[in-house]
Amino acid sequence: MAKSDWFVHDRLGMFIHWGIYSLPARHEWIKNREQISDEDYQKYFDHFDPDLYDPSIWAQAARRAGMKYFVVTSKHHDGFCLWDSALTDYKATNTPAKRDLIAPLVQAFRGEGLKAGFYHSVIDWHHPEFPVDGLHPMRENLAFREAAKNRDIRKYAEYLHGQTRELLTRFGKIDVMWFDFSYSQRDWGWSKGKGRDDWQAEKLLAMVRELQPDILVNDRVEIGADFRTPEQYQPVGRVMVDGKPVLWEACQTLNGSWGYHRDNLDWKSSEMLIKMLIDTVSKDGNLLLNVGPNARGEFEPKAIERLNDIGAWMRLHGRSIYGCGPSEFTPPPDCRYTQNGRRLYLHLFDWPFGHVHLPGLAQRVAYAQLLSDASEILMRTIDPSRPAQNTTMGGIGADVLTLDLPVQKPDVTVPVIELFLKD
Repeated sequence: MAKSDWFVHDRLGMFIHWGIYSLPARHEWIKNREQISDEDYQKYFDHFDPDLYDPSIWAQAARRAGMKYFVVTSKHHDGFCLWDSALTDYKATNTPAKRDLIAPLVQAFRGEGLKAGFYHSVIDWHHPEFPVDGLHPMRENLAFREAAKNRDIRKYAEYLHGQTRELLTRFGKIDVMWFDFSYSQRDWGWSKGKGRDDWQAEKLLAMVRELQPDILVNDRVEIGADFRTPEQYQPVGRVMVDGKPVLWEACQTLNGSWGYHRDNLDWKSSEMLIKMLIDTVSKDGNLLLNVGPNARGEFEPKAIERLNDIGAWMRLHGRSIYGCGPSEFTPPPDCRYTQNGRRLYLHLFDWPFGHVHLPGLAQRVAYAQLLSDASEILMRTIDPSRPAQNTTMGGIGADVLTLDLPVQKPDVTVPVIELFLKD
């Protein structure tokens, strides 16, 4: 069995961006965007006290939404660590939280049957040996840059590797390692073509594989990827590398931010998110949907509402997602197909009036039903020997299967018709 079988089957995961950037509540890149020094950023470390944090509540919300795995930010670009790392003092145990926040989270999610993954930044704006690159908060501070000009990226790489080792040896089996991000394609004078070498990516990846042989690693250290990670967009079709389809996972936010952003009101609707999931699976991908908890350790009500809506839809339609992938058949406009063996699922993004026509499926389907309630959908095809019938059906071809639908759309966000294909 391939180590990626569970990933291809499960299809839907939860991304969690959480750290001390949840206190300013102005985006997880606030230190970069507002060019905040370590000294001014320290107040968020000093006041981080998520007193309402209960990872079992998070895990239950993920399970109810139909999610099967999670990926949490062990460390984002600001360098703050959610676990009790032995390699730094810049960690949750030294804040007013006074505890490791990763260990109980992993335990809670595993308790709900979800697989575990870590997001880990390969850049670090807090570490004293990390260079002042084109993204560093102090990039425009000439005095700071001058003082930092002799920083040794090799010493930082040792730290990066050491923390990665901690993450992969302290918390049991880890299913996903989600690194972020290299910059070999960026040109900051000194950086063009670098990135992988800075992180000693070959050595880093070899260690990851040795410690967790069955782990899946993303593509953002630019070598040895198990899956690709399009961010905040939907590919037009299956993701291809050198002409061959590869595993991929779209990472998407509920609103426009990854970390908690109090004033970002660009919330995606539940309908949009469900359609995004369907679209992803129809193109042979996974969806990693992000939640940014607030500084007291809770999911926002709007996030909970959307997770519950996704879960309500998945309760009835999960078998059109789990274990499914793309189909060789071409769906009608405003529809998507997913398929699992001889079961073909037609997702109707817009409810048609009276009937829907399915090219290439005449004489191919044994039975059809609405997935939400298993009620039969009547089928018919054109008899080529009866020209009059063809005229009344609008001139459709003999290879087209017509489904007769109720006038009223079923009371679900996206109706799904399950088609049982003949042998």
